[in-house]
This record gives sequence, structure tokens and C-alpha cells, in this order.
Amino acid sequence: MKPAACTFSKRAVLVASIALSTCAGLMPLPAAAGGGDFAAGLLGGLAVGALAGAAAAQPSYYYPYPAYYYPPPPPVYVPAPRCWFEYRRVWDGYGYPLARVQVCG
Repeated sequence: MKPAACTFSKRAVLVASIALSTCAGLMPLPAAAGGGDFAAGLLGGLAVGALAGAAAAQPSYYYPYPAYYYPPPPPVYVPAPRCWFEYRRVWDGYGYPLARVQVCG
């Protein structure tokens, strides 16, 4: 049997080196506050927080949207029906005599 050859591709080496450098960059460093670093950070954080809070709490001065005014619709003029009287035959229960009838059309 042949021993398994250990082959690394250039891509695998590149990916491993990038991952290692990223992990090394994220390692925490010991904190040292000397010479006013703490005071500068505290005052800077308070100043940024105050600016952000003031910007977020600004009252919004705006005029409300105008109420939409719809005028009433124009009046609709319907001409009066033309009516007249005619003599027509009408059933009265016994027959069809002539009667005066109002006809509109």
C-alpha cells in the first residue's frame, strides 16, 4: 500500500491563513486606562449619547395635512314630465267605456 500523500492546495492555505489572521485580530487586549483615557472615553460617550438623544427627541414641527374639502355636487335639473289628458278605453268592471286619462311621457 502506498502511504497517503499530504497535498495542500494554495486555496486551502490561503483560507487558513486568512482565518488565522482574523481570529488573531479579534483577540481581546488587556485594558489599560492611564493618563485620562477613561475620562476622555466617558466624556466622548456622554457627548455622543446626548447628541443622539437630542436628535431623537426633537419635537416635529409640521402643519397637519389640509382637510380635503369636496364641494357639494351641482344641482341636477330634471325637466318636469310632459303630461296631458286623453280619452281612452278603460275597463271599469263591466266593459270598456271611454274615460279621460292623464298620460305622461
